[in-house]
Amino acid sequence: MTGTATRYLYLARHAEASPDEKQLTDKGRRQAALLDARLQRGPISAICHGPLPRAAETARLIRDQLDNVSIRSSESAGDYIPYMPQKEELPAQSADAMLSRLLQFPAEEREDGPELARRALTRFTGPVRAAEPRHELVVTHNFLIGWLVRDALDAPKWRWMGLDHANAALTVIRYAPGRPASVLFYNDLGHLPEELRWTGFPSGLRI
Repeated sequence: MTGTATRYLYLARHAEASPDEKQLTDKGRRQAALLDARLQRGPISAICHGPLPRAAETARLIRDQLDNVSIRSSESAGDYIPYMPQKEELPAQSADAMLSRLLQFPAEEREDGPELARRALTRFTGPVRAAEPRHELVVTHNFLIGWLVRDALDAPKWRWMGLDHANAALTVIRYAPGRPASVLFYNDLGHLPEELRWTGFPSGLRI
């Protein structure tokens, strides 16, 4: 009889993309290969990726080196604004700047994002109905990773902002039955050499 088992959710931002975002750069393909090498050590059984080319290519490069791992695309793993905060929710000293930045994104990403974010929480979080733990990888984008980490920590909804994730870095969240979600690690770059780290990160924040 199937019970409830632990879900291990592996989150990776897509590897570095070309300026037009239609394909990965040579550096990005190297990042994807090294991320794949790291994931081969674990029991990944499924990969889900966003529909945009940079996420899809990253996921395919990883899947090509893993045996018996299913792969599929999902809009809820795409690139969008997961939550549009009201000004009064935000820190007073930075509210105007934060809202101004969000308004620079296409209206579609802002308007459709909250529903896609709700679907992402339903699809990717919580324990699973299964006999054994499930290990699944979602190749996605910076904002969704921030949204899922925020949810795991029960932080305010606006707090997905300010959580930056480097290309091909790895985050893992554990959802065990009867226990709160646990962020095992975040934005881990240990599988990448120095010259491949921090791409996709704001330049002023690179360490």
